[in-house]
Amino acid sequence: MHGDRATVRKILTETGDTWAVVGLSNNESRAAYGVAAVLQRFGKRVVPVHPKAETVHGEKGYASLADIPFDVDVVDVFVNADLAGGVADEAVDKGAKAVWFQLGVVDEDAYARTRDAGLDMVMDRCPAIEIPLLD
Repeated sequence: MHGDRATVRKILTETGDTWAVVGLSNNESRAAYGVAAVLQRFGKRVVPVHPKAETVHGEKGYASLADIPFDVDVVDVFVNADLAGGVADEAVDKGAKAVWFQLGVVDEDAYARTRDAGLDMVMDRCPAIEIPLLD
């Protein structure tokens, strides 16, 4: 398990409310779509990042993290593990405070690099599962 309870809690409650969700499009059958809706219900601003740059859940989308013209607190990653490390590096470059790799997304090297860069990181977990568990 990568990301202890304290780190999960910190990211969800203290790190900031602007979440870039990488892999989020209007495809309602994808996990990102539902998770983004849950994040919004819990007060997060969800910024879609996807090559299609679609508006999702009322928020304008961007093709890449670098294209977002404002600061992002957390980067939530819904891409395959072979692409996720590159997204983590982009999150560091963007100045994000934390990176969250979704369930099934595991890259040990990216985890180490991201932590070494000073960011909090959770891997192989889902914020939509974790938020309701906060007391």
